[in-house]
Amino acid sequence: MKNVISTSKAPAAIGPYSQAIQVGNLVYTSGQLPIDPATGQFPEGGIKEQTRQSLTNVKAILEGAGLSMASVVKTTVFMANMDDFAEMNSVYAEFFAEPYPARSAVAVKTLPKNALVEIEVIAEI
Repeated sequence: MKNVISTSKAPAAIGPYSQAIQVGNLVYTSGQLPIDPATGQFPEGGIKEQTRQSLTNVKAILEGAGLSMASVVKTTVFMANMDDFAEMNSVYAEFFAEPYPARSAVAVKTLPKNALVEIEVIAEI
């Protein structure tokens, strides 16, 4: 059985998808762009500011499911430019503690709205 997870503290879905879905003891978030839910805009700055906003959105969705970032077991980070990896990684490290979740990080040709980063996670209840 699927449970929809939704919160107004993260950007609303703009298409036929949910912010997150719970199945059994796992929560799967949709990829989170660096959209500030209060303004609908990307934060000013570059990859660091966008990474922080994407992870803040992930955190808000997890909190809506009664979870925290410590519940995350797997992340996938999509970046428009792999040259931004070190700066993304420095902000990413602010959101996670050991034992760190498994992670994939990939460069993609283009992200929606020309974002620099998009992040999705799988968390355990």
